[in-house]
Amino acid sequence: MKLKSIYFRICLIALVILPIYGTAQKKPNILLFLVDDMGLMDTSVPFLTDKNGNPQKHPLNDWYRTPNMERLAKLGTRFSTFYAQSVCSPSRASLLTGQNAARHRTTQWIKPSENNRGEFGPMDWNWKGLKAADNATLPKVLKADGYRTIFLGKAHFGPLGSEGENPLNLGFDVNVGGGSWGQPGSYLGMDNYKRTKIKPGILDYQVPNLEKYHGTETFLTEALTLEAKEEIKKAIKSKEPFFLEMSHYALHAPFMTDSRFIENYTSMKYGETEQRFSALVEGMDKSLGDLLDVLNEVGIAENTLVLFVGDNGSDAPIGNMYQVGSSAPLRGKKGTHYEGGMRVPFIAAWAKPDVNNIWQKKLPIVQNAIQEQMGTIMDIYPTILDLLSIETPKKYAVDGFSLGENLKGNRNTKKPEMFLMHFPHQHRSSYFTSYRNGDWKLVYHYYPEMNVEKVKYELFNLSKDPYEQKNLAAVEPAKLKNMVKQMKTRLKKEDALYPIDSSGESMIPFFE
Repeated sequence: MKLKSIYFRICLIALVILPIYGTAQKKPNILLFLVDDMGLMDTSVPFLTDKNGNPQKHPLNDWYRTPNMERLAKLGTRFSTFYAQSVCSPSRASLLTGQNAARHRTTQWIKPSENNRGEFGPMDWNWKGLKAADNATLPKVLKADGYRTIFLGKAHFGPLGSEGENPLNLGFDVNVGGGSWGQPGSYLGMDNYKRTKIKPGILDYQVPNLEKYHGTETFLTEALTLEAKEEIKKAIKSKEPFFLEMSHYALHAPFMTDSRFIENYTSMKYGETEQRFSALVEGMDKSLGDLLDVLNEVGIAENTLVLFVGDNGSDAPIGNMYQVGSSAPLRGKKGTHYEGGMRVPFIAAWAKPDVNNIWQKKLPIVQNAIQEQMGTIMDIYPTILDLLSIETPKKYAVDGFSLGENLKGNRNTKKPEMFLMHFPHQHRSSYFTSYRNGDWKLVYHYYPEMNVEKVKYELFNLSKDPYEQKNLAAVEPAKLKNMVKQMKTRLKKEDALYPIDSSGESMIPFFE
């Protein structure tokens, strides 16, 4: 009788567990953890490598405290050279489409209330952003494949009144926090996460769907994390695999005090603003750890792929925007054409490695590894589709490539070492196209007089000069001419729009 009783209990436990594990095992869950304004060096995890390909720490890595990023890096593979656009909205559109900004034409950050193309920007750039008719967005493709699609945090996919303003129009089943704005009015629950001082003509923006935290001490990063944990549990109950985009407003300004972590930085050498920024970083890192913990607690960690990425270069309040500072030793920061403006952290890992999991057998991600082959933010879309054996929608151009081979520890010989960053607008760096191919990087300035260097061309050999200190345009005329030719070919392939001159004509690049 005892044996029968034990057998009955085992069967009962199996019946309870199987609906969760059995359903989850059919398809993997995907957690896309996107951090705003996080550059390559805003972390204690070293991404840059030495001459032997080993991760090399720099002073900023010793300044920041990100133990959960370290935890994720040990679970999987990080990239030493991973590119995004230099500002947020273009990168966010690229994440959901797999297309470069030149192709989807959201080439500038979207100002919610007016068209911010700049004085010489193309008239018909895609200021309206992503649209409901865009049937190939990642959440729509995954939803058609049986996924519950969840969005939390900063969206910034379209301006006020546009379809892209609400992520629900783009294929997400759930939207908590997403609207047209690129930054919160406040990170403080006591402020209801909105602007407390309203100037004439400035809209009173409030982060949506977080009313339960209004008037509390809950920091915005924590509120979004609590909501994400609840949505994960709801997805499990619905027996659906989930795609969750955890898109934090942090590390974007305003740099407000996260009281949970600020004391870790008050005795440090940097000023008050830098200390507040550092606490924002640690709060974001805690969010990552909390989500990894909940995946383990509910028993789905081994069946959940975690992708961690920044949306553009660092905007940490450290140093000059054109020199070495917030991205040190890289040059530049958010909005510039230098490496510090477009290099971002990227880590991919299974939340709990398990060699017996069928999806981990298909994509066995090397643990505690660093991949030196170039990756881009456009690669995330085809990587997910490749894992799930979903074909790219017909007659749809994808500019990215699957990172599957890279995550297995291999070099993908079919993947070009190329990245095009096209910015026909005004910002910290204005009206430029940056083109990298292999070790060489070209920057073409449509209005040289608006560039800090006052030159039309900048040419760098990044293998010998990774910090972009020596412009070789004048001493490598043959290489310069060839790079301009390649860049023009790529711009044409992506059907790019160009800045305009004073007469309204497009300023297509030319070699002189």
